Amino acid sequence: MKEKTSKIKNIISLIFIIGLLIFAFEFYQKHNFNNFTKAEYTLGASKFERDSQVKCTKANSYKIENKDYNDAMFYETIQVTPNTPYKVTCKIKTENVKSKGENTDSGAHISIADSVEKSDNVIGTTDWTNVTFYFNSKDRTEVNVGFRLGGYEDICVRNSMVFRF
Repeated sequence: MKEKTSKIKNIISLIFIIGLLIFAFEFYQKHNFNNFTKAEYTLGASKFERDSQVKCTKANSYKIENKDYNDAMFYETIQVTPNTPYKVTCKIKTENVKSKGENTDSGAHISIADSVEKSDNVIGTTDWTNVTFYFNSKDRTEVNVGFRLGGYEDICVRNSMVFRF
């Protein structure tokens, strides 16, 4: 009887550990942003996550959801050679993206943080859209390349911007 009770305790412990590992893995997959840093104008007004449901390849997408009007982005610092042209591409899918102001230059796009250099905006609701951003490094040796929902001069709202690069 004692041996049977011990086996049952071991099985329950094993099931608990497996469940805990699955939970930890799912949490890691949703909140691991690799080398990307999150930034937002109004703290707490945006939700950042890895999306395993809405994606254009097998890999999870990066998702920004502005709960209220905000300027939010994932960015990565990359090393560049001065006075050299660069090309950055990604795919963006949007849901109800709109700017707070009228006739402003904001939306879902690729940009260089702390500058007005950016790609064209994707607004409204769109399926996966190829976005390309060309820039010159000028005298810089590193830049913060960002995938942004908002803009340098305006903020955006709505459900989400999902991107895959």
